[in-house]
Amino acid sequence: MAGGTPLTSELQVVSVISWLCIITILQIAIYPSLKKTFDTYAFPVSFGASLLLFTLISWYCGLVRIPVPLALLPFVVLFVYHLYRRHYTVSDLKAQWRWELVFLLFFFLMLEVRFVNPTISYAEKFMDHAFLASVMRQPVVPPLDPWFSGGFLNVYYYLGYWMFGCLAIVSGVPSNIAFNLALPTVLAVSAVTLYATGDLLLDRFRWLPLVVLLVPNPSFFYQIIQGKGITAVLWDSTRTITSTINEYALFSFIWGDVHPHVIGIFNQLFLIFVLVFALKRWGALSSPGRWVLCVLAAVSLGSMPAFNTWDVLIYAPVAVLFGILIWRKNRPPQPLSDAIRFLVVVPPLSLACYLPFYLQLRTTFGGVALVQAPSDPAQFLLVHGFFIAIILVLLSKEIVRHPYWLLAAVPFVLAGYPAAAIAVVPMAYLLLKKERTIPDILGILGLALITFCELVYLKDNMGDTYFRMNTVFKCYIAAWLLLGISAFTMAGQAISRRGGVPGISKKQQAAAILTVAALLFSIPLSVPLDLNYGSRSLDGLEYLTTAHPGDAAAVAYLRALPGDLRIVEAQGGDYTYYSRISSFTGIPTIIGMPFHEFMWRGDDTGWYGERISDTRAIYEQPDRARSLMRKYNTTLMIVGEPEQNRYFVNISPSAFDLIFSQDGTEIYRIAG
Repeated sequence: MAGGTPLTSELQVVSVISWLCIITILQIAIYPSLKKTFDTYAFPVSFGASLLLFTLISWYCGLVRIPVPLALLPFVVLFVYHLYRRHYTVSDLKAQWRWELVFLLFFFLMLEVRFVNPTISYAEKFMDHAFLASVMRQPVVPPLDPWFSGGFLNVYYYLGYWMFGCLAIVSGVPSNIAFNLALPTVLAVSAVTLYATGDLLLDRFRWLPLVVLLVPNPSFFYQIIQGKGITAVLWDSTRTITSTINEYALFSFIWGDVHPHVIGIFNQLFLIFVLVFALKRWGALSSPGRWVLCVLAAVSLGSMPAFNTWDVLIYAPVAVLFGILIWRKNRPPQPLSDAIRFLVVVPPLSLACYLPFYLQLRTTFGGVALVQAPSDPAQFLLVHGFFIAIILVLLSKEIVRHPYWLLAAVPFVLAGYPAAAIAVVPMAYLLLKKERTIPDILGILGLALITFCELVYLKDNMGDTYFRMNTVFKCYIAAWLLLGISAFTMAGQAISRRGGVPGISKKQQAAAILTVAALLFSIPLSVPLDLNYGSRSLDGLEYLTTAHPGDAAAVAYLRALPGDLRIVEAQGGDYTYYSRISSFTGIPTIIGMPFHEFMWRGDDTGWYGERISDTRAIYEQPDRARSLMRKYNTTLMIVGEPEQNRYFVNISPSAFDLIFSQDGTEIYRIAG
């Protein structure tokens, strides 16, 4: 928005082009440096690697308070170096067409979804944009908390917002457009990485792992059978297990929250690929190549606590396990130092990457507790049934040969955890196989993760009813990826062993893929995926011009003001339009979305009631307004419809100057 009016379609197109140009520059700059290590996989690896490295460098720019555009400098230098050494050739770049095609297909597919439903107006979108806008307004580390004046985001994992905020800064894209370019980027990089994983593990049907991003869970179809509308189908399919959230990748991208659990998907898949590649190719790599693998694995793993802290709780043990497997596979005659390097180097180096972040982080850990109300088995299968069924079918010969291994489920049934027993059966057969493949290992990890969620949970501030909601929510995303890659890769291997799909030629397969692609691109425009919020734009704030014109103009006015500003506005609980000005500008307010802040900060000092009551007093008690605003270093007061509805607004004309007024929204500044 500019001057309270929506961004033109031309400016939106320019924003998309500029965004893609920056991503391409980052990716192409490091691509030749990865070729000796990754060979034919250097190009797809460079997508995720370049984003992680740019994020790391820009984060340190913010930490030492230097302009974040300087983070581009190493990439420019590297690009010039490779150009000078003639490491780029037309024939080589042309040979990478399939990777680029996958990236662009998934990028524009998700861009179409965001175009249909771009609004920053429900769920976690207020928070997501608030953090993104805060980073862009003042790119310092730790970033300012827009909902807690005087506070910082060192109570939350904010690195995803930092990454996209810095990409927006260097590409010149405003936050309300960058918000809708973020998920297309995550999906596209995830797709390229998944395709590379399939190519690495499969001789044929290499695209199969991509289905992980496109398939819904069984509950989706169960909701359809019940006759529900598309919005209810999507929502209820992710609330299948009582009092939990069980999102799957397709839902997360359609729902459109630019939230840590979604942003982190690209990094999870990147680390999975690096681990799989290391296990397969470690023995054939040179010493410098092994160091490159160690560094990339460490950067990915080290980024996880800052992207989504739950991810590192899962993948730190996974990385250690792969380190052990690499060592066992490459024991003498190779020197011990080479075989054990991954295991010894990656964990400490991952800690070193973002060590200042860990030292700044102010969060609490409530401990681990036993699950007293495990999942209903039917609900459990409605979430995980597809992958478990595929794995069991592929293990059918083993089950017939060793039926007594089914007894592994008995202890869990007797202990009252029937859903865990369901997961334990295929896990036992995978564990007891004489020779385990990489897809087997990934399947074991995914099954172990959902079994873990049935037995224990991590305690937080979600209360008694939703006691394990976050544990299931965050762990199930990783489980979906691990189980999905495992199941579809195993299926691809089984189909290949049988000579492919009977009666279907390669041309017919290609035609089928093109048909599916065309169908996917038609769905966002034919199925009501706008969830009643659509506006056919990439400007996430365009809807304000008609729904709240005064606020739209005020937001545009404040976004154009320089300096370290603080505001006071009405708060009215979470997931509402209240706290909208801080959410849309990134300018800190005294208190916004209070329950979110309570979850992150606790209330040891009594700030919760104090900030809420002080905000009310500022609007209703003119004699206290100036002193209370100065208490929070706040100079600007917002008065609009939410404030008028929430408080008995009483402003002293001698204490405040009116500096903005339009369509019922006013901005006052402390006089003098």
